[in-house]
Amino acid sequence: MDNTTLRKSAVRVQEALTALGFDLEVKELSASTRTAQEAADALECEVAQIAKSLVFKGETSGKPILIIASGINRVNEKKVGAVIGEKLLKADADFVFEHTGYKIGGIPPAGHKEPLLTLIDRDILTYNELWAAAGTPHAVFKLTPDILTKMTGGQVIDVK
Repeated sequence: MDNTTLRKSAVRVQEALTALGFDLEVKELSASTRTAQEAADALECEVAQIAKSLVFKGETSGKPILIIASGINRVNEKKVGAVIGEKLLKADADFVFEHTGYKIGGIPPAGHKEPLLTLIDRDILTYNELWAAAGTPHAVFKLTPDILTKMTGGQVIDVK
């Protein structure tokens, strides 16, 4: 694959996907994919097929928690906090970048600076085809629910 047209962050995601053993192609679009709705519009798919990567901070541990949710679902922080045993706090942009290496709006489900506790929205696994961010608000890649669970090692839960 020719990575010369991809931005640096998207190239890092492409390299991470390859290193993890997945034959997936990062694509950069002219349209923004920063939000689930923008991504769905640009990709002409359902908002629910967008695997949005949201980073929270554990109140007690101070550790990052990655939640990969269906684009149509809002994360019930109290419910997820009960699953992991600590309250979830909103993570600011600096915290997200520090732990993932990516800016909000382009966070991929894998290939972060450090391993993250990852939780996957059960609802997203009902779709045959998913789209995830790939390092920038314009880069995405297509994957399946099976690949998502394998690449992240995430625990599948009900997030809403």
